[in-house]
Amino acid sequence: MRAEAGETIGFSVLGSIRVVRAGTELHLGARQQRLVLALLLARAGSPVSLAELVDLLWDEEAPVSAANVVHRHVGVLRRLLEPGLPNRSAGRHILRELSGYRLRADEESLDLLKFRSLSRLAGRSLQDGDPESALRYSLDGLRLWRGRCAAGLEPASRLHPAFLAVEDERAQAVREAADAAERCGRLSAVLAPLRQAAEQHPLDESLQSRLLLALAADGRQAEAVEMYQVVRRRLADDLGIDPGEELREAYDRLLHQRTGPARTGSPSPLPRPAQLPPDLPFFSGRDDLIAEARAAVARPGGSAVLAIDGMPGIGKTALAVHLAHEFAAGYPDGQLYVDLRGYDGRDQAMSPTEALRGFLGSLGVPQQGIPAELHALAGMYRSSLAGRRLLIVLDNCRDAEQIRHLLPGSPDCLVIVTSRSRLSTLLTTTGAHPLPVGLPSLDEARAALLGPLAAGPVAADPAAIDAIIASCGRLPLALAVVAARAASLPRTPPAQIAAELAHAPGSLDGFGGDDPQTGLRGAFSWSYQALSAPAARLFRLLPIHPGPDISIAGAAGLAGVSVRSGRALIGELSRAHLISEELPGRYRTHDLLLAYARELGEEIDSPAERAAAELRCLQFYRATCYQADRRLLTSEYHPLIEPGPGDTPLRFAGHGDAMRWFAAERQVLIALVGRAARQGRHTEAWQLALGMQHFFDRSGRWAEWTTTGQVALDAARTGGDLVGQARMHRSLAGAAYFRGEHETAVGHLDRAVELLARLGLPDEPRARINRAMILGAQGRHEEVLRTLAVALGPARAVGDDKLLADTLVIMAGSNAELGRAEEAVRCAEQAMALSRGAQYRLGIAEAWEVLGQAHFARRELGTAVDCWREAAVAYQEASAPAPAAEVLALLGDALAATGEQDAAVQAWREALALIPYAQTRTGRRLAGLLAAVTSRP
Repeated sequence: MRAEAGETIGFSVLGSIRVVRAGTELHLGARQQRLVLALLLARAGSPVSLAELVDLLWDEEAPVSAANVVHRHVGVLRRLLEPGLPNRSAGRHILRELSGYRLRADEESLDLLKFRSLSRLAGRSLQDGDPESALRYSLDGLRLWRGRCAAGLEPASRLHPAFLAVEDERAQAVREAADAAERCGRLSAVLAPLRQAAEQHPLDESLQSRLLLALAADGRQAEAVEMYQVVRRRLADDLGIDPGEELREAYDRLLHQRTGPARTGSPSPLPRPAQLPPDLPFFSGRDDLIAEARAAVARPGGSAVLAIDGMPGIGKTALAVHLAHEFAAGYPDGQLYVDLRGYDGRDQAMSPTEALRGFLGSLGVPQQGIPAELHALAGMYRSSLAGRRLLIVLDNCRDAEQIRHLLPGSPDCLVIVTSRSRLSTLLTTTGAHPLPVGLPSLDEARAALLGPLAAGPVAADPAAIDAIIASCGRLPLALAVVAARAASLPRTPPAQIAAELAHAPGSLDGFGGDDPQTGLRGAFSWSYQALSAPAARLFRLLPIHPGPDISIAGAAGLAGVSVRSGRALIGELSRAHLISEELPGRYRTHDLLLAYARELGEEIDSPAERAAAELRCLQFYRATCYQADRRLLTSEYHPLIEPGPGDTPLRFAGHGDAMRWFAAERQVLIALVGRAARQGRHTEAWQLALGMQHFFDRSGRWAEWTTTGQVALDAARTGGDLVGQARMHRSLAGAAYFRGEHETAVGHLDRAVELLARLGLPDEPRARINRAMILGAQGRHEEVLRTLAVALGPARAVGDDKLLADTLVIMAGSNAELGRAEEAVRCAEQAMALSRGAQYRLGIAEAWEVLGQAHFARRELGTAVDCWREAAVAYQEASAPAPAAEVLALLGDALAATGEQDAAVQAWREALALIPYAQTRTGRRLAGLLAAVTSRP
């Protein structure tokens, strides 16, 4: 490989690490820097994660600066390889890969890759019946070794799995060289490498037996006999075993002078395993994932590993087996399959050693020739795969560590892995292509349910089929259980099955099978049992949370832990696919998993523990609602709600943050109001509802405001809480006003004033503004002005510039409606000045809106349009989409009146995008307008 024009560069790791650039060996720096380079070389072009590099450099706990130290070493190495490379430039040789690095090299520049290439050629030659060529290639490869892999970097070079794996490749190459030498009668040619390998692997009987035969073939029978006795004693002392069959047979040949060539003919063909389970006869769907897998495999230099993950019962194994059957023709040397039992309630997870022994047996390695030590097994396995194209399915994997030694050393083979855990480490260390499996579409779910049943009474009732699919939550395992049940009871109408499933919503009773391990409970239990105790506890508590999804902070509040701990627990559940992040920061659990969690919670957790979790959840949301509501207040007065006895770690930088939190938690908060009311927690119910008022106002959710407020009002009445009733009557007056129900609004407002008077509490200054707004909506503008003229004095007296600005805005609007344009402009400009001084963004937007109204009254349409544009922008900057939509609707109407139809349609569309149109009159009107415009020819 060329470093720069005219410069070649060579890397060596088969011995002490060396780099030669343009004929000159480079000084590679301090030990840590050389260790970083050594691991990159040993991985030979495969990615190395940052975490692996940190673990390599620090035996004990790594310092906080560990990642920065690694990055610094990489930077120095890059500039060493390419002098003059600017700081922070990647260069040609050490590339950034996701969360780690990769060395770019080929067999001409890296001795390890050259060694592997020669080993493959040797294997093919031996398979083709040409032991002379095989021996030549083997010896050429072994001559590249100058000592142990990464020699001089002990103890890491003798302990780290990457270096040990390379040493195992060397041992396997020596075995194959000895086999080739024996077939052509030249065992003495491999005596030196055999001695070295046997010394490094003193308990490897396959190496010791070959060394014995090589010594005998070289005329050193006495040394061979002594060597056998030494090995026999070592096996007895260290392992408590006698020599195995291979070593005993070699000794027998020595004693009987049968140490010549074992065979000179063509070797028997290598086994071609065909271990794939049958493809599902009714497999259908997953077209997007299949297309993605095809593209990944077909891409030049593409991934040799497909990593399939997903929740229990989602159909991972079915997809893996289907893909394996599709790709099998491209891997003519066979297919290996193993169920690693990573999640299995009946047996322990399979160890890598057990899996490797099975694979090596399938690849034709005699049992007596299979080593016992894991790294030797992995080296023999990778060597057995060298030069061959096999497809390998590693099913039901628990984690990346379980399969690390089961991955081939070259990209000629394809590996398909399935796991319930997200195998992030596999993506960073091997460049695996992720294939996360989600729920099938409705059409795919129908096909999965109907496929095994063929045509019949089930298919004739599409409504019942859709009801069954809904009860199954489109989960393939649930669909398969129901399909098996329907097939075994052909006379049972599908409507009856659907009714039975619907009769027990939130239960798993309808999804059991003849074998408990194959039902949903069994499948879910394997993932649950793998959780840590704190994560398992959170999983059991999830059904207590009332919303469709949950945030990390919400989960922490529910569990009573810190946000940091909550993030770790949610991460563990997410990696196990017991919860999924469908929107950024929002986590959702499948309905059937929630049913399982509910069963576990009722079985394991006491009623007191579950009640405490409910209370923690309520208190967290009440405290957070208080913090968010404070950011939306339009007055300097203290908020009308209290944080309650709970606490929250959340704080909001501004109204935008607060509105986003309310939008994300809206359904949770509404559900909590209802739950609190049902449980007799009347204060919590109305305080939560009142805390949402400003969000409902700014977002235009009038219907939800009304229904939630009514639930809270009823709760306050039930609890005899007159303050709560007064607050909710006033809140509901606002909701009724925005819905155009002015008489209802007045009734609520009057009732609020009456209750406050009975309690001896003063009327709130903003209640007068509320009444004036209702009067204005009724066209009673003179009354508006009289009412608010009285309010100006108290507003100035308390020094509340926001209250004063709001008062002036309403007066400006009424003056404009009465044709008093000059007075309207004066009031609006005063309101604008006050709002800007108070940094009151909502007030600035309202002032722009009423200025537009005043100019429109003066028939200054261009100026009015400009003001309304400013108002729309200001409202959105104030995180108030509902009034922004209202003013955009006004803008569109004005543009339409002047014949600017395209601009009007654009304004109407922008308005409609800001509000849930079903809840507002303006939204419904705009939807009708746009429908009429778009339907015109």
